[in-house]
Amino acid sequence: QVQLVESGGGLVQPGGSLSLSCVASGSIFSINYMGWYRQAPGKERELVATIFSGGSTNYADSAKGRFTISRDNAKNMVYLQMNSLKPEDTAVYYCRGNLNGRLYWGQGTQVTVSS
Repeated sequence: QVQLVESGGGLVQPGGSLSLSCVASGSIFSINYMGWYRQAPGKERELVATIFSGGSTNYADSAKGRFTISRDNAKNMVYLQMNSLKPEDTAVYYCRGNLNGRLYWGQGTQVTVSS
């Protein structure tokens, strides 16, 4: 049973930083890409950042210059370092991965940016 489990969400003040982690567990033979999406209340889920098997990355415009995605292939983990957080970054953040040729989602972790 392949699973994605996120951790690291929480409450942070505007301008602060937060780091999210996601671990892929189970029988994993290949990882095409892993990434982060987010969904704010009343809004559609949107891409934040993706990292591909070759190491290339893709960021939403809202994340460029503030967020950094990285991965540890040996541990099947992906990370999202978020700096200069804004109230509009408040959302549930989901890990997504193309593992063994199939798409998987994590259960999500809440990030709240508020003073």
